[in-house]
Amino acid sequence: MTTATINLEKSPETNRIEMIDFYNEATEDYEFWSKDFNMHFGYFIPFKTNPFKRDSMLNEMNNQVIKRLNLTNKKASLIDMGCGMGGTMRYALKNKKNLSAFGVTLSEFQMQQGNMLLKNYRGNILKENYNNTSFPSNTFNAALAIESFCHSGHSDKSIKEAYRVLKPNGRLVIADAFLKKQASTLQHTSKLAYKSLCDHWSLEKLETIENMVNKLTEQGFKDIKIDNTSFKVAPSVLHVPFAITGFILKKLFASKTLKRESLHNLKGSFYALLSGLHFKSFGYYIISCTK
Repeated sequence: MTTATINLEKSPETNRIEMIDFYNEATEDYEFWSKDFNMHFGYFIPFKTNPFKRDSMLNEMNNQVIKRLNLTNKKASLIDMGCGMGGTMRYALKNKKNLSAFGVTLSEFQMQQGNMLLKNYRGNILKENYNNTSFPSNTFNAALAIESFCHSGHSDKSIKEAYRVLKPNGRLVIADAFLKKQASTLQHTSKLAYKSLCDHWSLEKLETIENMVNKLTEQGFKDIKIDNTSFKVAPSVLHVPFAITGFILKKLFASKTLKRESLHNLKGSFYALLSGLHFKSFGYYIISCTK
C-alpha cells in the first residue's frame, strides 16, 4: 500500500509567473466583487457595516488597516505592497488629505488601470516586485499589505523590504490569512483545502501566525500587535458562493465563456470559504508593528 503525499509549496519562480498571468487576466472580474476594486475580504462591525452590502465591509477593512497605521493629518507617505487596482490607496487618499501614496504590483493590467483610477489623487502605481522595490531606504511613514504577502509565502524577503523602505518609527500593517499550525500537521480535509487554495490563487504558501510574529521580531519590528479578526471577516467570506453564482450567470447571459484565470479565481474563492470553515487550522489576522 502506498501513501499519497501532497506538495504544499510551489517554487517562487513558478508561483511568480502564475500570479502575473492570473492577475493580468482575472483582475477585471473583481469589479463584480467590488465596485471600488477592493481585491480582499471585508470587516464586519454590527450596526456600522451592512452584512448584505459587500463594499461596506470591504471598505471597513481598508479603514481598520489605515487606522492601525496611526497616520495623522500631517504630511505623510504610504506604500501599498501588492496594491492590486489601488482600492485601499484610494480609500486612504480620500480620508487623509496630506497623504501621498505609492503602490507596487507585478501586473501590467493592474498598473495601467489602477493609475487611471488614481488620476485625481496623489498616488501612483509602479510595476515592481514588493520584495525588491526601487525606493530608497527610509522613504515611507507607513506600509501595508492586505492579502498580498501570501503570494510570496509571507517570506523573509517581504518583511525585510518593508522594514528597509520604512522610516524609523514607521508603521507596517498586514491583513491576511495564516495557518494556526504547521502545514504538515493539518488534517486531510484541511490539507486538501489548503493545497487547492494555494493552487487556484497562486499562493506560494501561508505562514503560521506564530512564525510570522517571529519573523517580524527577528527583522527588528517592535510593538507587534496581533488581532484575530476571523469572525469579523467571516460575513464577507460568506458572500463567496453568491458572488460566484452571480458572476457565472452574468457571463452565461452575456454568452461569454469563462477564461481559465477567471475559473481559477472562482475555484480559489470557493476554497477560501472551505478553508475558513476549518477554524482550528486557519485564521484571519491583522498584524500591526513599528520599525
